[in-house]
Amino acid sequence: MKSAIYLGKENIEVRDVPMPEVSDNDVLIRNICSSICGTDVAVYTKGTGTGHKITAGMEFGHETISEVYKVGRNITEFRVGQRVYPYPLFAKNDTSRAGTLGGFSEYILVPEAKLNHSLYFIPENISNKTACLIEPFTIGCRAARRSLPKHGENAVVFGCGTIGLAAAAALKYFGAEKVMIADISGFRLNIAKKLGFEVCNSSRENLFEKAMEYFGEAKGLSGVTFNADIFIDAAGAESILDDYMKYGKIESRFVSVAVNNALRRLDLLHLTYAQKSIIGSGGYTPEDVSDVLKIMESKKWDIESIITHEFPLDDISKAIETASETDRAFNVIIKF
Repeated sequence: MKSAIYLGKENIEVRDVPMPEVSDNDVLIRNICSSICGTDVAVYTKGTGTGHKITAGMEFGHETISEVYKVGRNITEFRVGQRVYPYPLFAKNDTSRAGTLGGFSEYILVPEAKLNHSLYFIPENISNKTACLIEPFTIGCRAARRSLPKHGENAVVFGCGTIGLAAAAALKYFGAEKVMIADISGFRLNIAKKLGFEVCNSSRENLFEKAMEYFGEAKGLSGVTFNADIFIDAAGAESILDDYMKYGKIESRFVSVAVNNALRRLDLLHLTYAQKSIIGSGGYTPEDVSDVLKIMESKKWDIESIITHEFPLDDISKAIETASETDRAFNVIIKF
């Protein structure tokens, strides 16, 4: 089978490797299409230590939709031809392999396969392209859930990538009244706007003025601010936390889901008096998979429309380079 092997910064080789051997309790799945994650882009453009635990010589990729290709003799829950979502944390029986599942290989061996643990069935009315976005949508869904949303609340999401858009959709699914997405990519914001979201291009629009107009007024510790209960950082720019501290209303919540390892100073007295919360969100849980499948089944948003480019596996390097160009690409996939 073909497998994309990560060899270091800007160095990927598609190799012919042996097919995995299927033991009695294993399932071998064939990948249909796989999405490129921002962490895949980071480790390609900057080298090891910048994305998931991807080291030189490893297969990688973890946002995928597959079909059952072969089952072990003791397997009763799966049969050949069924579409499945391999849950990255458990699909390899090794949580450290969440980022190196093998989404950029033709086949993945799932040892000790279990339904609704390592593999999930995909409803028939979810397309293959939409389904390969389940993993990043679970991360966005988790971030929305971590914000403790209440029905009728308002939210602003920073970052119009797949996870930011997923967080915005999940917030609406959880009952948010108004959701705005802020970013500096006009290309991506235009796609989000077509999906029905209010947007703010913070490179040429004043965020405070746009948010005041959209959300209305609320009470902040230092005076009048805009009425957003939730701030979600899916971009990682240093200014976003600063904006929250400046503009966040009393009792608002800030969720960080972006990959950002910068050390920051916080005015704890301000947080105390304003009763604000800063919350971390990483990864996903089975309940997020369940909710994402419901979001995708609802057809409320044309989720597949955020996929702007697709490439064959042999062009994996070009695909990742394209995914890094936010002014002309949204989500990029490998189609097998």
